[in-house]
Amino acid sequence: MIISSPVNRLAREKSPYLLQHQHNPVDWHSWGDEAFERARRESKPIFLSIGYSTCHWCHVMERESFENEEVAEYLNAYFVSIKVDREERPDVDKIYMTAVQAMTGQGGWPLNCFLTPDLKPFFGGTYFPPESRQGRLGILQILEQVRRFWEARRGEVVVSAQSLYEKLLEYTAQATSGDVLLQPGILSNAAALFKQEYDSDNGGFGSAPKFPRPSQPLFLLHYGVHFEDDDAIRMVLHTCDRMADGGIRDQIGGGFHRYSVDAQWLVPHFEKMLYDNAQLSNLFLDAYLVSGNERYEEVVRQTLDYVLRDMTHPEGGFHSAEDADSEGKEGKFYCWTRAELGDLLTREEFDVAVRYYGITEDGNFTDHSDPDPLPNQNVLSIVDPLISPREQPLIESAKGKMLKARESRVRPQCDDKVLASWNGMMLGALARAYAVLGDETYRAAAERNLAFLQADLWDGGSKTLHHRWREGERDHVQLLEDYANLMGGVIDLYEATLIPQHLDFAIALAQSMLARFYDPANGGFYQSSADSKDLILRSKEDYDGAEPSGASVATLGLLKLGAITGRKEFANAAEKTLCLLAERMHGVPQAVPHLLLGLDFFLEAPVRAVVVSDGNEEKNGNYAAMRALVQVIHSATQTKVVLGNQGEVEPFAKTLPVTDRPRVFLCTGTACQPPTGDAKTLRACLETRQH
Repeated sequence: MIISSPVNRLAREKSPYLLQHQHNPVDWHSWGDEAFERARRESKPIFLSIGYSTCHWCHVMERESFENEEVAEYLNAYFVSIKVDREERPDVDKIYMTAVQAMTGQGGWPLNCFLTPDLKPFFGGTYFPPESRQGRLGILQILEQVRRFWEARRGEVVVSAQSLYEKLLEYTAQATSGDVLLQPGILSNAAALFKQEYDSDNGGFGSAPKFPRPSQPLFLLHYGVHFEDDDAIRMVLHTCDRMADGGIRDQIGGGFHRYSVDAQWLVPHFEKMLYDNAQLSNLFLDAYLVSGNERYEEVVRQTLDYVLRDMTHPEGGFHSAEDADSEGKEGKFYCWTRAELGDLLTREEFDVAVRYYGITEDGNFTDHSDPDPLPNQNVLSIVDPLISPREQPLIESAKGKMLKARESRVRPQCDDKVLASWNGMMLGALARAYAVLGDETYRAAAERNLAFLQADLWDGGSKTLHHRWREGERDHVQLLEDYANLMGGVIDLYEATLIPQHLDFAIALAQSMLARFYDPANGGFYQSSADSKDLILRSKEDYDGAEPSGASVATLGLLKLGAITGRKEFANAAEKTLCLLAERMHGVPQAVPHLLLGLDFFLEAPVRAVVVSDGNEEKNGNYAAMRALVQVIHSATQTKVVLGNQGEVEPFAKTLPVTDRPRVFLCTGTACQPPTGDAKTLRACLETRQH
């Protein structure tokens, strides 16, 4: 007879992260009224623990502390314990992460914070060890101290929490930077600062641990092209080369891991996030356009193919992440010993693979967080790329065998929730890949994804976009990042296909986004909607981290949509947001690299490439000719938008004459170059305008 282990309240949830904790002896609550009311009724402090399903140190803390009966007993007796998935509730995470950073000077996950019953923070930190060591208190000692303070000096705790709350309100309030003008000097200042952070030996910006943070190289590459800064372009391409060669890239299965623990991009933290792979696909696509190097195209294809193979729901949504661990060991799925490869490959394949990937007997990776780490593990990276034509088939054969063998291993857990925000990013990456590379596979995947999101996360009647879907259920959370990223992705799909219905949907998202999150008085966007009753404050987004902020994505998307539709309300909201954050762009551009892309777009009037047709290309045999024209437009690196002459486009586009063949007008304002229906002529015209 099988006896199931007891479960706590988290068994009711849909979040894979919360479900990971359903068998903990801790009496967990999810974030909501049940927990808040209990804390008020019993006059207990709240222990808030925030993480996500693929967080390695979250797993470590669960094993060490939340599965520990003594820790659980103490938490259950004296606290109301709440678990939050930061990916489901980034608005909750941001408030308490900001508080912990203010209290301790650092942040990260797992995030652990103690709150009063009215949800105001008064103490917190990140990972707490199970026992005191190396000057850090263990979790039981921390719980005991917090309990004593709460029982003996509660008044002081409440006053301290109120003081911190007021500081958070002050910190999150933003006033317009009236004395900083929106001008190119902001861009050049940012580029100069980014270039100072460049690692000339290893590529990338900053030191270990090294995160891709794609917004920064994306901006620097755009800046280099726009302002003919060859150094900026070289730095970004070198960074792309080193990431493509490094262990941060899955050399066998495609896609990128979260970050590198070292400065060389060699040993990654092995989790794979959808948002990283979407952004890096865009970065390598831009690198391909700027350089013409087909190696970058290969990276794009392998990354997208990984997502379509391993991260896609049968109905078309994209999953959120894959874990770093399998069978309790970080990297076990991805790493190889020299002996394993010796058994798997032929002698010729083995000799080439060992040289190519730098395989050693001792290995290059040891998980120091594991008390019993696996020995002799090799992270694959391209150490010796000089493979002869005779050896190339051997490498390809070896990779095929390694991929097949790897598929028989226990795969890391997939966080299969579908988030509107991250799906919007990947939708845009697929649309752009289709537009540039012409691969219908990517268009089909993008269209299927959009259909899924519209059916399962969009409520057309109320114009509401939900944040999360999993196993047939969606949540009721309203977040700026969902509207902004999906709007951006749909604009990319419209520019790639010129289907008017896609433009209609982008407009609907923009209008709903402005109504729910935009501050018309001061500019800027709130992260959450005004009716979010479970938050102690509403904060405006102003930081582009691993993901670009919703405000930055919204700004660039609204500028593009304004140029395509001619609607002033979109461009005006974007401009007001740029003005609000002008001081931040000027003083700390490292905080807002994606917003700088919006400023660059704002400062240079984009070329409008208007593809004029009768709308019946598939019927009259003009589809291939039209696709060729659109692909040429998207291959140009200048600032531009692409639009058709049908649907809710700007009025001037509708006045351009239609013939029996598709033609392209390159326009600025109400002036256009003579139209052309010839792809070679169009390419020459675009190249002339670039120089």
